[in-house]
Amino acid sequence: MPTTLLSSSRAEATHACATVMHAFSSWDSFKAAIQVQNTLADGQTNYVNADPVWMNEDLEPTPPHKRTWGFYTYCLFYFGVSFGNWNLGATMIGIGLSWWQAILVIFVAQVISAIAQAFNTRPSATYHLGFPAICRVVFGMYGSFFFVGVRALLALVWYGVQLYSGASHVGNMLRAIFGDAYNNIPNHLPESAGITTKKMLAFVIFWLIHFVFCFFRPYQLTRFFWFKGFIMLPAVFGVFIYCMIVSGGKVGSTLAQTNVTGGIGWAIMHGINSGMGNTATLITNQPDIARWSKTRSAAITSQLMVQPLAVATAASLGILATAAINGKWGLQLWNPWDLLDAIQDRHDSPAARFAIFLAAFVWTVSILGTNIAANMISFGADVSLLWPRYIDMKRGFFLVEFLAFAIVPWKIMASAAAFTQFLSGYGLFMASVVAIMIADYYLLTKGNIMTAWVFDPTKSNVHYRYHKGWNLQALAAYICGLALPFPGFVSSLGARGVNQAGKSLFYIAWLLSFCVSFVSYVAICRFWPTRNQKLIREDGLGWEESACKTLEAEDGAAEEIGVQQVRVDDLVTEKQATV
Repeated sequence: MPTTLLSSSRAEATHACATVMHAFSSWDSFKAAIQVQNTLADGQTNYVNADPVWMNEDLEPTPPHKRTWGFYTYCLFYFGVSFGNWNLGATMIGIGLSWWQAILVIFVAQVISAIAQAFNTRPSATYHLGFPAICRVVFGMYGSFFFVGVRALLALVWYGVQLYSGASHVGNMLRAIFGDAYNNIPNHLPESAGITTKKMLAFVIFWLIHFVFCFFRPYQLTRFFWFKGFIMLPAVFGVFIYCMIVSGGKVGSTLAQTNVTGGIGWAIMHGINSGMGNTATLITNQPDIARWSKTRSAAITSQLMVQPLAVATAASLGILATAAINGKWGLQLWNPWDLLDAIQDRHDSPAARFAIFLAAFVWTVSILGTNIAANMISFGADVSLLWPRYIDMKRGFFLVEFLAFAIVPWKIMASAAAFTQFLSGYGLFMASVVAIMIADYYLLTKGNIMTAWVFDPTKSNVHYRYHKGWNLQALAAYICGLALPFPGFVSSLGARGVNQAGKSLFYIAWLLSFCVSFVSYVAICRFWPTRNQKLIREDGLGWEESACKTLEAEDGAAEEIGVQQVRVDDLVTEKQATV
């Protein structure tokens, strides 16, 4: 037996070496070796004029065996993502709202956000296509590259920023374990680096943890999101209860309403817009999350039920707990990692350190899960569109992992105040995209997506080629959505010459951009419909009628696979009988 295993290992090693040598034998061989798997089978009739260069496993509709997310998985997923918004209230308090106004504004913002997410979820829950493929449908075969590329760039930067934030909680854990041995690590990095030695150690550890998840696609991470959802509740409530006990529940004096620039009405609208901006990434990313759904309703009903209450509850606990501690200890803390450090400064017993470690561990898992869901998955999906034959979603995960280190996020957080402000205005650029996608699906194409044409880049693509690959109507509506709030956005970056009215419009940037682009796109297409919209009208298709045909095709493909398997079994049996 050992001899057989040794021979098998040698054969495998020899085969691997031969494969590597062949890959480097010529440029064509090297390109063939690094290409991702070609999923377009010979004679496949599911797609019209499909080009393998324009497709891969992650751009095609999710097959039934990979649709592993059910209602309860989505409930825990949205709860885990939402319940980590501990310091969202700090933004509202900074605007000038009182504590009860902040809580109310957060809840209203999340209800609006949940409704927008629900509308943006339906197309992918029905057709199981990710964001890049939906962009092809709406913006055109070439126009999709711009919108997907913008999202990929922002996902990369946010991925690095979240890595830096999560490293703060890893630092909490290291200090809880090693105490002063970690806390007093001498700094060997220059001040110009923008980060200390001990913070770099924590960052590298958190960065390495992400590597484990680069090997899995979302449908394989069901248990991880269940785990994250379960552990968030006791940890957050535990920290809240501690703060209430220590402070005696006295929070009122530290949450007095401050002067509000422009009046309370603009402050409330600014707060709602900030709350929307907090979830703008998740609203945009819904197709990449919903495509793994077992049913059309699982991803929709779960987030409508969970998200508003979870975010509002977490933010409320954060407002009250940190305000109570700030009043008791005379500090100005809003970030949970600063709070945990302040607790250990005053309680350094083994029991306290163990409790701090558990709380920091849970928040680390929370940021890890949010970073995977909001940034890693979206970047991996996006780059799978930008270079389908060489980069799939999993390769995209590894790519963003290395690039996130290369952009040195601690520099961004430490010195680039204008760039950080730019990130906070991210919702402005994505609101118009979501509005156009929703308007096209619900009002103009009656929920019909022709998946058979999503991978045809030629002029014969009557549905999604549009004007030389660009949906000009969508592009015009996108520009209209950006026009009004854009001066205020530029002013927030430090530009001068913008009056108060322009600045005020930026306070409602997400809602304004969404509404303007939505109305503009519908109005433009009523007078100047796209060819795809005309064909759907001419065919007389009803609501999501093409989805029914897609399901019939899937059933037919499954039956064909079964027939092929029977034929293979028959051939094997016949061959054995002949032998």
